[in-house]
Amino acid sequence: MDKLQRSQRWRKIRASWRDTLLLLRQFGWPLFFFILALVGGGLLYFFLSEFAGHPVSTHAETIYLMLSLTFLQPLGDFPNEWYLQTFYFLMPIIGISILAQGLADFGLLFFNRHARSKEWEMAVASTFNNHIVLIGLGHLGFRVMKHLHELNQDVVVIELNPNADLIAEAQTLGVPVIQDDGVRPEALAAAGIQKARAIVLCTQNDSMNLQIAFKARRLKPGIRVVARIFDDDFAWTLREQFGFQTMSATGMAGPTFAAAAAGVDITRPITVEGETFSLVRLDIGQSSQLIGRSMAEIEQKYDVSVVLLRHDGQSDFHPAGDRCLAVNDVLGVLAGPAQISRLVEANERVKG
Repeated sequence: MDKLQRSQRWRKIRASWRDTLLLLRQFGWPLFFFILALVGGGLLYFFLSEFAGHPVSTHAETIYLMLSLTFLQPLGDFPNEWYLQTFYFLMPIIGISILAQGLADFGLLFFNRHARSKEWEMAVASTFNNHIVLIGLGHLGFRVMKHLHELNQDVVVIELNPNADLIAEAQTLGVPVIQDDGVRPEALAAAGIQKARAIVLCTQNDSMNLQIAFKARRLKPGIRVVARIFDDDFAWTLREQFGFQTMSATGMAGPTFAAAAAGVDITRPITVEGETFSLVRLDIGQSSQLIGRSMAEIEQKYDVSVVLLRHDGQSDFHPAGDRCLAVNDVLGVLAGPAQISRLVEANERVKG
């Protein structure tokens, strides 16, 4: 099993664990009422037993008695007083009813994870932090979602009219899909925009993308915005005026969009002989898998062209093949979208 497969498997485990914790949270209220019934019933029995002249020694003993009665395992002899006898009949009904309802709801949600409501998807999204909010689950949006997942990025999707097959695929990857209009501030809040680090706008409507971008900035000033814009001039204006990462839909591919959303500094793509290329900047951090690799290795392994290496404040254009990367270096690379995706993933994964 290669590192990518192990990474994807680990992400599925994390998604399942997050899901299970949320299910346990759903089970919290039945558990609370069950404990309340035990404690309340135990305290009431303690005072009534004193009134009957058969006092129980401690409060803890009466609570344990209530627990025993719930599972039809009474302690001691059956009392003679009618008001004490009622506990022997009522506690099993109350306790088992509360637990049965809670376990039934838990089991239904646990074994039927693909038939959840919008409220559940919002609840799952509430567990995310430092994630990416993706607006639009069309053809481009779906590809961006998959590539972000491959880059080990947490994603929450908002789509007004989602395709059932795409939703099923997203849920398989552990990505919550909130069926709502991304223009609504409530929908953005439900996706956790205040805790997100970026928003990606993949709808086919430039005006809608712009509206959502400004609303996201109002809800979280400074959030990274990556927007699909059909008009090249308009896209450039938005980039210059507002700092949005704007990309033309012409020749745009999912991996390039995903790289931009993941926080990689990337230029607008150009097309040469039908092939799409972008120039990307990579900051080499301490956890990068690229540390120690030579320029020749990087070009050969990832099928890219290294055009710049900045080391200790000195820039080297088209560095020699035997030069190796170190922590805090800056690497400039020219490559296609698929190659950029692989290189960004390697830069973000822990070495070793």
